[in-house]
Amino acid sequence: MASLFNTLNIGYSGLVASQAGVSTTSHNIANAESDGYTRQRIVTSAATPVSTAPGQVGNGVDVTDITRIFDSFVFNRYTDISADKEYADYTESIMLELSTYFPEIDGVGIKADLQEYYNMWQTLADNPDNESIKLALAEQTENLAQNIKHTQDKIISLQSTINEKLKVNVDEVNAKAEELAEVNKAINLAEAADGYTANDLRDKRNQLELDLSKLIGAEVNTGILTSDITIDSSLNEATDGYSLNVNGFNIVDGSTFHPLHIDATGANGFYEISYERQDGSLLPMGEDITGGKIGAILDLRGSNIDDTTSGIPTDGTLQNVVSQMDAFAAGLIESTNNLYAANSATSMQSNTVSLNPNNSLVSSDLNIKEGAFDIAIYDIDGNETARRTININASTVMSGAAGTNSIEGQILTQNDDNSDSNANNDIDDFITSFNWALYANGEGALELEMDSLSASKGYTFSIEDNLSTNNFDSGSNFAGALGLNRFFDGDSASNINLSSNLRNNTSNISAGITPTTGDNQLALSMVQQQFEKYDFEVGNTTSYNTTMYGMFDIVATGVGVETNRAILSNESITAQFNATENEYASISKVSVDEELTNLIKYQTAYGAASKIITTIDQMMQTLLGIKQ
Repeated sequence: MASLFNTLNIGYSGLVASQAGVSTTSHNIANAESDGYTRQRIVTSAATPVSTAPGQVGNGVDVTDITRIFDSFVFNRYTDISADKEYADYTESIMLELSTYFPEIDGVGIKADLQEYYNMWQTLADNPDNESIKLALAEQTENLAQNIKHTQDKIISLQSTINEKLKVNVDEVNAKAEELAEVNKAINLAEAADGYTANDLRDKRNQLELDLSKLIGAEVNTGILTSDITIDSSLNEATDGYSLNVNGFNIVDGSTFHPLHIDATGANGFYEISYERQDGSLLPMGEDITGGKIGAILDLRGSNIDDTTSGIPTDGTLQNVVSQMDAFAAGLIESTNNLYAANSATSMQSNTVSLNPNNSLVSSDLNIKEGAFDIAIYDIDGNETARRTININASTVMSGAAGTNSIEGQILTQNDDNSDSNANNDIDDFITSFNWALYANGEGALELEMDSLSASKGYTFSIEDNLSTNNFDSGSNFAGALGLNRFFDGDSASNINLSSNLRNNTSNISAGITPTTGDNQLALSMVQQQFEKYDFEVGNTTSYNTTMYGMFDIVATGVGVETNRAILSNESITAQFNATENEYASISKVSVDEELTNLIKYQTAYGAASKIITTIDQMMQTLLGIKQ
C-alpha cells in the first residue's frame, strides 16, 4: 500500500526529472551555435503506480529517454541541396575568374590585338619596302602571340590549380569517411549498452554526412525509420543499417571504411580517382562523381583522362576552352604559314613533325588535306619561269622515287612544265634537293633546296596552295601543316610566336611573293585572310567553319555564356538552399527563447518537487512527535 516513503520517492522523482530537464536545456543553450547540433528534449512518463484498496496511487515520474528533434527526410533534402550549393558556388567562382581572362567587352584583349595585327599588314601592303613598318608588324605579331600564350597559360594554370585541389579534397573525403566509420562504431557500442540514443554521436555523424555531401555528393542509406508523434510531429530517425555511397560506390559500410584512391597519371600530372573493390582491383570512378565540390572540379577540369596518348582530359569546361584556344591558334598559325610559303626563297625547311614519310599524308596527324599546291620558280626580275602542280590524294606519301605518288616523286619527275621542249628549265631542274631529315626520336623535317647555280643567278621558288575560286581553305594546306618558310613558329596557343628567322631580322619579312621591289601580293593576301573562313578542329569531336574573328568569338562568347549560366544556376540553387536550410533549422536548431522558457518551467517544477519533500518531512516529524 502507499506510504509516506512512496510519496517521498514521488518528490524525489520530480526532482530528478526537473534536474534532467534543466541539464538538457542547459546543454541546448550551450550548443545553440554549434555546427551540426540538434536540440534535445527529455521524455518522461508516469512511473508504475502502487495498487491499493481504493485503487492505484501514482508513484511519480520516470525519465524514459533524452531524444533529439530530428527529421531524416528534411535532413536528406538539406544534404542534397548543400551538395548542389557547393557545386554551384565553386563553379561560379572558377567561371568568374576564367571570364576575367577575356576582357573583350572592354575593347581590349586578343581580338583587339588581332585587328591591329591585320591593320599592320594593310600598312605594309601600302608601303611594302618600308623597314620601320616591318619592325612594327613584327612587334604587333609578337604582342598578339604573347597575349594568346599568356591567356592560355592562365587557363592551364587555373586548370592545374583545381587539379591540385582535387587531391586535397579527396584526401579530406577519406579522412572524414574514416572518422564516420569510427563514429558509427561508437554509436553501436553506446546504444547497445543501455538502449538509449547516442544523441551527440549521431549529431557528429550527421555533420560528417553533411560535409561529405558538400565535398563529393555522398548519399546515406539507412535501415528502418522510427517516429514518435507524442514527442514531436517532426521526429523520425533510422535505427539500424548504414551505408554512405557516391553514385553506387559504398565508401562507408557501417563501421567499415573503403578509401578512395587518387593518383597522378601522365606527364601532365592530372589526378584520377578510383575505388578499391574487395578483391583489391581498382575501378575508375571519376566520371561517376557528379555532386559537391569534387563534382564541380571534375566537370571544370575534365573527368576523363586520355591515358593512352596525351594524358590530358578529354572533357571539362576548362579543357574545352584550352582546346578551343589551341584550335584558334593552330588555325591562325597554319593558315598564315600556308600563305606565307608563297614568299619565294632559295631554300625552305619545315618544322620538326611526327610523320612517317612512307605513310599517307592525309591520314597523318598533320592537317594535310586532299588537294593540290603549286611550286613556282621566279627569276631575279620577278617573272615566273616555271610552275608545277603537286597533287595530294588519300594515298600520297612524303618520300619516294621519281614518278611515284609521293611529294618527292612528283617534284623530281622530269616534266616539261613550260611546254617549251626545253628539258633544263623545269621544276626538277631548279629544285634538286629533296631531303627528309629523320631524327633519333622518330620525328623528321623536310628540306627543299634550289640548285646552287640557279640560286646564284637570282632564281627563287615559292609554294602556293591551289585555292579554288579564291577559297582560302580549299587547298591542301601542305606548307601550312609542315611550316615551310613559315611566318609563325609553334602549333598551339601555348607556343605560338613570330618565327625566329623573322624575330632575329625583321628585314626578312616580305610583303610580296617575288623578291622584287614594290611587290605587295603577299601582304594583300594576309589582309584578306581575316575575312576568309577556315576549318577549326577542336579536339577530335568538334569542327567550326568560320573566320579568325569568328573562332575567337566562339571561345570568348562560350566563356561568357558558361559564366552567366553558372551565375543564374547558383542564384536558383541558393534560393532553394535557403528555404531548405530554414526548414531544417526550424525543426532541429536550438531556439534560445524556447529554451529559456523551458528553463523557467523546469525550475518551477524543481521547486514544487522540493516542496513535496519538505511537506513529507514535516508530516514524518509530526508522526514521530505523536509516538513520543
